[in-house]
Amino acid sequence: MSQKISHEQLAELIDSGREFILLDTLPRTVFDEGHLPDAINIVSDEILMRAPKEIPDREKIVVVYCASAACQRAGLAAERLESLGYTNILHYVEGKRDWLDSGYALEEV
Repeated sequence: MSQKISHEQLAELIDSGREFILLDTLPRTVFDEGHLPDAINIVSDEILMRAPKEIPDREKIVVVYCASAACQRAGLAAERLESLGYTNILHYVEGKRDWLDSGYALEEV
């Protein structure tokens, strides 16, 4: 089961320089309008098909997020990643809204 991560913990992880995957599970158009720094985009419906190719290391830390705590996409993505054998899934439940509300910036495509 995935563990939760807060915006403070995520910011620390980003600042630490550790290698990890930050996975935005929102539709591509929403991702293009703004996403967390260095995030990649795989919508939850495409996880089973794309993750093995795009995230081949199943032991790498993967942080999943979506729009807000009300959004279910990231939780679904975490479950699907775990079903594929990924072992280090962190769920940023509060998502992009919390990131912005906490004063952090987004990147645009």
